[in-house]
Amino acid sequence: MREKPKQQMRIWATLCHLSALLGWILVFFLVFIGIPLYLPLNLLAPLIIWLFKKTQYPWIDLQGKESINFQFSLTIYTLVIIAISLVIVLTTFGRAVTINGSSNEIKNTLDSLLIVLMSLILFKLVLQSFVVTFAAIKAYKGEYYRYPLTIRVLR
Repeated sequence: MREKPKQQMRIWATLCHLSALLGWILVFFLVFIGIPLYLPLNLLAPLIIWLFKKTQYPWIDLQGKESINFQFSLTIYTLVIIAISLVIVLTTFGRAVTINGSSNEIKNTLDSLLIVLMSLILFKLVLQSFVVTFAAIKAYKGEYYRYPLTIRVLR
């Protein structure tokens, strides 16, 4: 794609990237109001934009695939972190029960685990917001951008 995409195409491509951040905001809102549910809403908006606009504009097909692949990768990484966390929590409780550990020891272990997990999640969110914003700016300028650490499901 040698020519610079038209402005309408660039706006849709930019929205395809930025709409993923809206998904994370919705997930945190659900958790904040008390629904402890992890839904990959970060995939929903870019997927909708990509599905409806990919045949109309080739630039959106390219940018949409890149955005969806990155969001899919982040979803997989988040699920892996959740699975590892559950294993650590179950191991901690199992160890505490078998050696008759004190409740203070269990509390300290779980608090340190919570701090580590919250740090990882915060790092991931800050990194994602910077990378997605950078990709959106590149898409608006008509330049192609490949996300780092991305599992390429859609080609």
